Amino acid sequence: MSAWLDEVHWNREGLVPAIAQDATSGRVLTLAWMNREALAETVKRGEAVYWSRSRGKLWRKGEESGYVQRVVELRMDCDSDAILLRVEQAGGIACHTGRERCFFHKLEHGKWVETDPVLRDPALIYGKK
Repeated sequence: MSAWLDEVHWNREGLVPAIAQDATSGRVLTLAWMNREALAETVKRGEAVYWSRSRGKLWRKGEESGYVQRVVELRMDCDSDAILLRVEQAGGIACHTGRERCFFHKLEHGKWVETDPVLRDPALIYGKK
């Protein structure tokens, strides 16, 4: 692995939070996690690869849905413990719920309200019922 990976401050589990941001609009699309292999693979492929904590394996964004994230730019924060991926989001859908972004709940008057529309039914994306 490259020396630049050693500059990342990985947590106890060997992970770092990774924020995907639309390179054009600046909207935050999602927060995921990366391990060393995921970050190295992201750089190699030029497409976002994350670590799925629930599945315990690499998750190539869009491998099932087709909605890949092409990386335009990678940045690391001032504490070296968070990664920002500026991406071009294929199909305009980053969330497994069929929305543009995962951050579609907004706190209004003490209640979480869904603010973003479903652009495509997840059953059509993933073939689930």
